[in-house]
Amino acid sequence: MIRGVRGATTVPENFEQEILSATEQLMKEMIAQNKIEPDNVASVFISVTDDIDAAFPAKAIRSLEGWTFVPVMCMREIPVKDSLTHCIRIMVHVNTYQHQKDIQHVYLEEATCLRPDLKHDDDK
Repeated sequence: MIRGVRGATTVPENFEQEILSATEQLMKEMIAQNKIEPDNVASVFISVTDDIDAAFPAKAIRSLEGWTFVPVMCMREIPVKDSLTHCIRIMVHVNTYQHQKDIQHVYLEEATCLRPDLKHDDDK
């Protein structure tokens, strides 16, 4: 079964190093919480808000060991009025035997406001 693993984070400024560091931190957390192996990943979609254009977040993922050949694509998020700014969102399409309810979606920094309904008991 292919499942989607979601994650999001924010950066304080539109600087290359901040974008790459935040993306790497988010992706590593998604990998750890869901025990994701690159060979089980079909693709990764990354979206950014309009105020992020100093770097391609995909660069951070491709630099992770074993992730060089995983298809990664960056795109713009829909610019909804009054939505969260400086936001990087990731969707990993992974082959897994986990049930949908057991997937650990990861929200860091200011992005925790996006899905408060997904808080886990150990996040309290």
